[in-house]
Amino acid sequence: QVQLVESGGGLVQAGGSLRLSCAASGRTFSSYVMGWFRQAPGKEREFVATLSGSGGSTSYADSVKGRFAISKDNAKNTVYLQMNNLKPEDTAVYYCAARAGVILSTTAASYGYWGQGTQVTVSS
Repeated sequence: QVQLVESGGGLVQAGGSLRLSCAASGRTFSSYVMGWFRQAPGKEREFVATLSGSGGSTSYADSVKGRFAISKDNAKNTVYLQMNNLKPEDTAVYYCAARAGVILSTTAASYGYWGQGTQVTVSS
């Protein structure tokens, strides 16, 4: 069982940066693939980034590639999403997710554990 708690969201101007954190419970954090997803009002939840248990493999949505970076600290049981050069279209609730195993996934349905979400608002 994994419990996830996100933090770090807020209001930022376009071009600014935010770093989201996701603290995970459990002693097998390093064995989970971690992901970040987001959901804007009236839209479906979409994939943002994913990271292997070791932290050695990543994948990003095309819309955030080159601007966002996912990383983790296994000693702190925490995964991060560094978001740079934010745009108004990045406005959404951002969710941290975890799935057992080693295969990266961009599909929300494949993740069995979710945080409560943190709001990110980018003003123009």
